[in-house]
Amino acid sequence: MFKRTALFSAHEKLGAKLIDFGGWEMPVQYTSIVEEHLAVRNAAGIFDISHMGEVTVSGTGAADFLNHTLTNDIRKLASGQGQYTLMCNERGGVIDDLYAYRLSGEVYLLIINASRVEADVAWLQARAAKFARSGELQLANSSDHYAAVAVQGPRVKEFINQSIAGSSNCAMRVGQVTDLKKNQIGGFPFHDADVLVSRTGYTGEDGFEIVGRGDSIRQIWDTLLAAGQPFGIKPCGLGARDTLRTEVCYPLYGHELDEATTPIEAGLGFFVSLDKGEFTGRKILVEQKAEGIHKKLVAFKMTGKSAPPRPHYPIWANGAEVGEITSGTQSPSLGIGIGMGYVPPELAKPDTKIEIEIRGKRSPALVVPKPIYRRF
Repeated sequence: MFKRTALFSAHEKLGAKLIDFGGWEMPVQYTSIVEEHLAVRNAAGIFDISHMGEVTVSGTGAADFLNHTLTNDIRKLASGQGQYTLMCNERGGVIDDLYAYRLSGEVYLLIINASRVEADVAWLQARAAKFARSGELQLANSSDHYAAVAVQGPRVKEFINQSIAGSSNCAMRVGQVTDLKKNQIGGFPFHDADVLVSRTGYTGEDGFEIVGRGDSIRQIWDTLLAAGQPFGIKPCGLGARDTLRTEVCYPLYGHELDEATTPIEAGLGFFVSLDKGEFTGRKILVEQKAEGIHKKLVAFKMTGKSAPPRPHYPIWANGAEVGEITSGTQSPSLGIGIGMGYVPPELAKPDTKIEIEIRGKRSPALVVPKPIYRRF
């Protein structure tokens, strides 16, 4: 039996095509992936992200605990700020990539991947049990208590203030939602409840994520669809979410990231603070930084006519198979096949010629800088 979000009936009403995604019955598309993708690039799109997990970490030991458990430096966050970060095992492999927000002095909110909620919570609980100041730490899996939506696209800022009106009352104090800057989060009143609104994004476009109780998120979904209608908003499914994030080379857990792959290999070293002190996986990451790595994540474009590249298709170079695709698709923005995959570091330079094996035939491609799609 699949789990369903608070917005499941809304998806049915809109005629969404529903699929199994990590045990959740989720919309993959409503009209077409291309139409929804282009709506986000040119106007606005709204996504149900209620399947993602929420974990709160609080107490006087919270910051130290998170700095021992995550790769980024949590001490850089003032109240109302967030950061992308990763949680690694002792071998430096990625248990999950996530967003960490500081809601107030000693209260942090982690937004984690839907497919990793159980693994993440178990890992955090195990680390907390070994933490020297465990008595100063509270850890709560709040995933079942919240729903969430993401509204993304260049025109969202033109209508979100009328949908969630007024100033924030906690975290980042601002006069209206659009006063939030990138990676900031605030609590806003909505009808008779409060919702958390962040300005982060997973599409390469400006946008906002709203977390709240199920009833509030159902109201917000309807409110944003109505307010955004003159601006071209469309409900969007997982299909468009995947093509959008692939164009801008954002990793997806289970594709670019897993417990056998490190942030250094995935090109995410910017989010690893090796100089902050000890944290889980640091020893291996320091070694990789100093001595080099055996595989590296690259982005590529197809250079000839071919069927779209897909995950697990082999990557070839110089007559030998050298790796495989982690994410691949036909880019709706660019009209060509694109993707990401792991290759030996010597093949990772932009303009390196590679081949993608598609249905038994090798087609030419070129390693390109990230992101593949750039607005300007």
